[in-house]
Amino acid sequence: MQCRYPNAWSTLPAAPSSPAVLRAGLLSPAGGRVRGPAQETTDGNDVRANSGVMTLVNVFAVDPENQQRLVAVLKEGTEALMSKLAGYISASIHVSKDGRRVINYSQWKSVKDIEAMRQHPDVGPYMKRVAGLGTFEAIACEVSYVHHGG
Repeated sequence: MQCRYPNAWSTLPAAPSSPAVLRAGLLSPAGGRVRGPAQETTDGNDVRANSGVMTLVNVFAVDPENQQRLVAVLKEGTEALMSKLAGYISASIHVSKDGRRVINYSQWKSVKDIEAMRQHPDVGPYMKRVAGLGTFEAIACEVSYVHHGG
């Protein structure tokens, strides 16, 4: 897989969170738990605006027959590699109904933690596995707005 934007993985430009991303429910705390709209967490992993936490959003384009394979590789990489790295907070994986998109939404304590993750010796081989399943765009963001119902 090639990144749609050649510098997206090596140079993570800051971009505001899209209201569409927020409406799509791409907000979940650590541990893969999904929070209902009116619930709050008490474990310090709430998604908050202007907290300094960095969000890394990877939007993958895949053939429908590869969607679940990509999910399995992302899940394995999250549990075995990413979650063990300094600065990792949480990750969630989202799939489109048509089978053509996978969105990996992860949060890190700082942009330096994201840069260190990218330099980790196990990340290159992991990304090669991911690269065999589709194309992607990586976007580094800061949360600028969060709304909880209730």
